[in-house]
Formats: sequence, C-alpha cells, structure tokens
Amino acid sequence: MTEIKMPKLGESVTEGTIEKWLVSPGDTIEQYDPICEVITDKVTAEVPSVFDGTIGELLVQEGETVEVGAPICTIKTDADSADEPKTEESTAEDSAGTAEKHNPSKPQASKTDKPKGARISPVVMRLAGEHDINLNQVTGTGFNGRITKKDILKVIEDPTLAGEKSKESPEPKKQQTSEAPAESTQAVPGEEIPVSGVRAAIANKMVQSSTEIPHAWLMMEVDATNMVNTRNQLKDKFKETEGFNLTFFSFFVKAVAETLKEYPMLNSSWQGDKIVVNKDINISIAVASDDKLYVPVIKNADELTIKGIAKKVNELASLGREHKLTSAHMSGGTFTVNNTGAFGSVQSMGIINHPQAAILQVESIVKKPVIIDDMIAVRHMVNLCLSIDHRILDGLVAGKFLKRVKEKIEMISSEHTSVY
Repeated sequence: MTEIKMPKLGESVTEGTIEKWLVSPGDTIEQYDPICEVITDKVTAEVPSVFDGTIGELLVQEGETVEVGAPICTIKTDADSADEPKTEESTAEDSAGTAEKHNPSKPQASKTDKPKGARISPVVMRLAGEHDINLNQVTGTGFNGRITKKDILKVIEDPTLAGEKSKESPEPKKQQTSEAPAESTQAVPGEEIPVSGVRAAIANKMVQSSTEIPHAWLMMEVDATNMVNTRNQLKDKFKETEGFNLTFFSFFVKAVAETLKEYPMLNSSWQGDKIVVNKDINISIAVASDDKLYVPVIKNADELTIKGIAKKVNELASLGREHKLTSAHMSGGTFTVNNTGAFGSVQSMGIINHPQAAILQVESIVKKPVIIDDMIAVRHMVNLCLSIDHRILDGLVAGKFLKRVKEKIEMISSEHTSVY
C-alpha cells in the first residue's frame, strides 16, 4: 500500500483539518480525482489523489487535524499490485474485470448524463452507469456541490431522490443572496453545534491573534461627503461600461494602499526576534458566505487604480460566495481592510490577522449634522477604526497613518480624482 499525505496548502500553512472524505475504502480512483476536503486557517480546498488505484484505509477521521506531510490514507496502486503474487482468485477477478470493460451490454454512464462543467469521479460515473442514473437529476452534497459516491448510493436506495426534470424548460435556479442565508444554515434554539471545519479554523486563528498580539485601538471620524458625491456621479456610467459596481470600499482600499507606502511600518509583521517590513502592499479583505469566512488578498494594491481595486473586490467576493477561493487567493496578505460598514456597524475593534501589524475597520457611512465655519451642515461621516500590534507600532505612528488616510478620503473630488 502507498500512503497519500497531507499536502501544503499555503506558504505558512503547517496543518489541515479533514472536513469531509469524498471516497471510501475500496473505491477505485484516478490521479487528480478529489479524495477529501481540507480546512486550513487560510482556505477550504480539495485534496487530489496523486496516484491511480484503489483506496485502502482512511487514516484520519473527519474533523481531525494533522500536520502537513502526515499520512491521511493509503491507496493500492498498480505498482503495489505488481509486487503481490498472483493467485487463481485474483487472476479470475482480473479476467472478469476485463470482460466487464469490453461487454457492450454493460450499462455505462452517458456523457449526456454528466452535468455540464462538473468534475465527476470514475467511481461516481461507474455507479451511475450501472444503475442507469442521470447525474443531472442528482443533488451533490460535496465541495462546491460535487456529486459524491454517498449521493449516488442514496439515490440507489431511494430512486425518488433523482426524479426526472423537464429538459425542455428547466426551472431557473434561484440565486441565494448574502442577505438571505440558506435555511439550513440557520441556528435552531436549543441546538448543539459541533465546532469543526471552517469555524474551528477561525476560532484557532482568533485565539492565536488575541493571545499573542497586544492589541491597541484608535478611531477617527472622516468626512466622506465629497467621496460619496463623486462615486454617486460615476456609478451608473461605470456599471454600464465596466459591468461591475464602483463601490465605496474600493476608494477606502486605494487610500489605505497609498498611505501604507508613506508609513511602511503599518505594512510589517512581528517575526520573533525581528520586525519584517514587507516590500509588497497586499491588502487582505474579508469575504463571508454562510458559516465560512475567507480572507482573500488584493496583490500589489498600491499599483492598482480605483477601478482595478473595484474589479478585484468584485472577483474575490464572487469566488468567496461560490466557495472557489484557492490558497493562491488567500496567501501573501500584509494589511487587512474590513468592510464592517456593510452590516451597518458604526464602531468596532477588529482582531488583527496574524502575523500582520494592523487591521482597519471601515464603518458605515452615516449622514450627520456637523459644524463647519460655525454653521450646521449635513455631511456623510464615517468612522475608521484601527487595531494595531503594540509590539510593532505606537500611538504616534498609528495616529499619523490614520490621519493621512482621513486626508486622502476628504480630498477626493469629481474634479481631481480619477477612478482609471
């Protein structure tokens, strides 16, 4: 038997948690077929098989966390089989397998039965063919809706689970919005929810950040009226031309990225006996979907225009909602900007994304009466809340940084600010 080991799914990832097995002992798989879903503190990902063969023993239970490089299952490959002496029984099995492969009367899964764009494992295809199951009628419970062996076995037991749908006029699938989570994700009073998977990874990361990093916090109120007016003047034409929204958040990210060039200590990290000032400015943003929280990264944000940032935010948010973010999307962040204002929050203290030096919370933009030149005016105001690692940063540099971000936001105007 050959071992399959826990792969490294990120540059600083040292362990992973098996969230769900997609195979069972005895399953025949091909190289690159997914065998399990793994959760790390950076990403949810599928682990592919690196061999063709038959799954032997699952060495790690669902919910168990193991280090990178640790064996997670065994697989019997052709090389393993070649080392074993042939018996009359195994020879008969090989002959039967060959006959089955060339028997034209044996039901096979039709290519037309395979959902368009879906990746179906050989095990699922074989079972579907043997039992004449149309895969278009099967609801997948695996990662990203993948159809697993367990899904097929349920349909075999209860064929009504794969009732025929009209192919001439398929009912359009309703899109789930972030404002209306799926009913299955709603907590029930009295329910006991086991902590595992993404929630456990988030919990461990937050405990590490809050216990290792001495947090300090400050807030500054910003007059965002000119920014709001500029964005509102441009948003309709921008959406029509570019195909995605020009968000307020992209203006804030741009201001932060530019200011990090002026105050590079905010773009650093604590590395034991030294402070590393990062060369690149890579902004981490938070993307939530049901019970999963992803923190993808806008690489070299200081080199992007407001349009470029808005495009990246749109792409990463879409991938997050579809659970398609990879370790490449999540790695390399040097500073985090969190859009807490999207939930209506006006003041919050973020927990720093370890090992970064700071996190900025952009709160909700609210109309408020403000005194300007001894007169009361209605202005669009927003609170910027900054949490810092007090081992690296003191109040002086943090205050200067936040003040500079404030100045950049307040200087935005339709006459002098270009989104391109």
